Amino acid sequence: METPVINVGIMSEKSISFVFNGEYVHAESGDFLTGEQRVINVNGNIVFNGKLYNELFFEPASKEACFDLEAVTIGVDFHWQRKEDQRFRGALNLVAKGDTIVIINQVDIEEYLTSVISSEMSATASVEFLKAHAVISRSWLLAQLTKNQLLISNKETVCQSMYQTKDELIKWYDREDHDMFDVCADDHCQRYQGIIRASIPLIVEIINETRGEILTDGETICDTRFYKCCGGVTEQFENVWEPVPHPYLTAVRDGKEQKLPNLTLETEADAWIRTSPEAFCNTQDKDILDQVLTNYDQETNDFYRWKVVYTQGKLAELIKRKSGGIDFGNIIDLVPLKRGTSGRIEKLKIIGSKRTFTIGKELEIRRILSESHLYSSAFVVDKEDISNAIPGRFVFTGAGWGHGVGLCQIGAAVMGAQGYDYKEILAHYFPNTEIERRY
Repeated sequence: METPVINVGIMSEKSISFVFNGEYVHAESGDFLTGEQRVINVNGNIVFNGKLYNELFFEPASKEACFDLEAVTIGVDFHWQRKEDQRFRGALNLVAKGDTIVIINQVDIEEYLTSVISSEMSATASVEFLKAHAVISRSWLLAQLTKNQLLISNKETVCQSMYQTKDELIKWYDREDHDMFDVCADDHCQRYQGIIRASIPLIVEIINETRGEILTDGETICDTRFYKCCGGVTEQFENVWEPVPHPYLTAVRDGKEQKLPNLTLETEADAWIRTSPEAFCNTQDKDILDQVLTNYDQETNDFYRWKVVYTQGKLAELIKRKSGGIDFGNIIDLVPLKRGTSGRIEKLKIIGSKRTFTIGKELEIRRILSESHLYSSAFVVDKEDISNAIPGRFVFTGAGWGHGVGLCQIGAAVMGAQGYDYKEILAHYFPNTEIERRY
């Protein structure tokens, strides 16, 4: 198997300025270009150097050539959203879509992974943790490419990602949302923030040492998911995305204690979330957290257990706005109807003075109950200042950060610091799997 080349969606804008550092070849004209360039969408076409195009493709004339993009939005819709300038290797593809231009970077998968590992965490991380992350990032991507190929060949149909009735909306979000490229560059898929961070020698060495290594369940490449902090127990895949069980994406106690609490039961989930059980990811060790959390991630201080407080007015306004205008009136209660193995809520009933409605799955719950996203859907709610059966305040007490499926980055960093090697880390979070070198 040759090293794959992938297409990464960077951003979408009406007009774009970019800089070629070194010579790039315009595929259609054969012209060699360097320096600053500008394109703009006019009436659904890309205007470049006085001509109209539906698509533009620029290929580097040398391995050293790269291009710069200004003000790339990262952390889209999350609480750490911001803009930063980024630099990329590989080819640049611009495609007109409606009144915008989609920016796509075509790049070698190992070059891409070097950036992903650097974007997701610090180069101060332990070697074994970085190796583990390189394997799962590669595995996840190749699993998505395999899924794309099956879809294209009509051997597999796209799974429905939303169920809606007059009283319920169950929706989940996955990378099938992308139809113009393989993966996006943001947290929706994997963070890919160019080559400036990727120039760290240790990261390059880690990628080279694990080159071509993937996780397999014995038959297929594993769809290896990851996130920041599980909160003590990991979640099953089917409780977050399409209802298709993955035996290696199941409930795992994140620690040396192997006994699993039954967090699908409301009483056990309540007790678990309100306490702070021992777990690999239950740490405040700054040296370890520095390995996983970038500068903007460290703006989040509490993640193993956290609290959010809303007034009645704020929560009612927020739910109405984020639900697309559903008028619940005053919020009377928030009732978990179904929890997953980590205590994350899969279905939540919102009871209002005017309307009752059920939402799911976990990301939809996190989205509707926050200006950006709640850290997770593993939470319990206390109602306070109740007057005439209407609460004046709601206190959310929660556990974990992210969807909880697969590898817990903070837990894995702790394991690396405690002397576990990368194969042991992977075996812990992805049971019944093995490592193979595919290229």
